[in-house]
Amino acid sequence: MSLKELLTTLRNPRYSNKLSYDDLVNAESELGRTLFGPIPVGHNREFFKHKGNVWIWHEDWSDAFGKIQDMTIRYEVRPEGVFKKVTGAPYVKIKGAELENFCQAAKNYLELVKTKLYC
Repeated sequence: MSLKELLTTLRNPRYSNKLSYDDLVNAESELGRTLFGPIPVGHNREFFKHKGNVWIWHEDWSDAFGKIQDMTIRYEVRPEGVFKKVTGAPYVKIKGAELENFCQAAKNYLELVKTKLYC
């Protein structure tokens, strides 16, 4: 289902209960990927709030040899701070500019999905 179709469905009370959790996450992700500027040709990008306190950033692309490369970062917002986990690495508490950037991206994301998806 395209974002346009999802928006139409969400705005129609007769049909909005037919959307699955995955439909909503996909629609939110489609909006979230636009927050960081143009996506390079051949890249796919995802940014969305997963469940509860978890946020996901994922990007994949084909390298010069045509091999698919990917990176997923999982952010967990905890009482003691924001922690990130890059695939295959342990959780690390973020701070400074990285923390500020994450907080701004999360704020922009929430505002975007609120106004464009759940208005």
